[in-house]
Amino acid sequence: MANFSRTPFPSPSTLVVTDAGLETWLVFDRSVDLPAFAAYPLAATAEGRALLTEYYEHYAAIAADIGAACLLEAPTWRANPDWAATLGHDRAELADLIAAAVAVPDALRRGWAGPAPFLIGGAVGPRGDGYRIDAAMSAAEASDYHSFQIGVFAETPVDVVTAMTICYAEEAVGIVQAAERAALPVVISFTVETDGRLPSGMSIGEAIEATDAATDRYASHFMLNCAHPAHFHEVLDPAAPWISRLRGIRANASMLSHAELDEMEVLDAGDPTDLAARYAALGSVLPDLHIVGGCCGTDHRHVEPIARAVVAQRGA
Repeated sequence: MANFSRTPFPSPSTLVVTDAGLETWLVFDRSVDLPAFAAYPLAATAEGRALLTEYYEHYAAIAADIGAACLLEAPTWRANPDWAATLGHDRAELADLIAAAVAVPDALRRGWAGPAPFLIGGAVGPRGDGYRIDAAMSAAEASDYHSFQIGVFAETPVDVVTAMTICYAEEAVGIVQAAERAALPVVISFTVETDGRLPSGMSIGEAIEATDAATDRYASHFMLNCAHPAHFHEVLDPAAPWISRLRGIRANASMLSHAELDEMEVLDAGDPTDLAARYAALGSVLPDLHIVGGCCGTDHRHVEPIARAVVAQRGA
């Protein structure tokens, strides 16, 4: 394993600004064709790296401006073996592309002058579709499957593995186990449907507790992504024993369901001001909320008001 000095994840007292809907920004704002919705191949070309750098620079600037920590996720959400195979990449080529993808935010970190830490996340996506469960794995199968990508991250300057849009607890458990074997910190971010439940039918609390129970609480914390706050705010219980484990939100701009968003041919960018207010309101329910960013349909024009609203709520 490579000997990198990895930046520890900040405590909940430190606000962390992360990025947003990379893939939707590329497709709808920059008219980039993304087969399989995969952004990692862009790291192979100078033009692609320039686009990724343009995207990331916005979030680093927001974090620096408000004195927050910065967490930029490598564009590797689709960089696992099954999705790579659909793009014609074998494991050797995929490993090279993952390393190249991580190098893009790492180059920005070298110029970071903000007062708080700058972290690089290794984004891991689900083996299958990000919004429904086509073929569920056991925890052991998920651990074996995700070990390849996470093992590649261990040979890069990634500070934390961030698994996003996870639909069921067994896959979350497997990812945590694979990260522990690779001696990397890991965060699990579940997605939910409009009823506030995971696509598996589990509640958020059940999924967090099941993952923690099976992994001796190895995950650094949990997050929610790819859902609008209107879909989950009401199911968050501030008195629940698991609530302090939920520390980050990367919400969608749109209130539409995953199925409805799949059919959209134009971007639903939602209302950035309303979304920011909803994040601030979540601060009264989530005592340790300190990682804020966005997901589908969001970009820096959403994340800046979100971060400022959360700063104001935290200082109130």
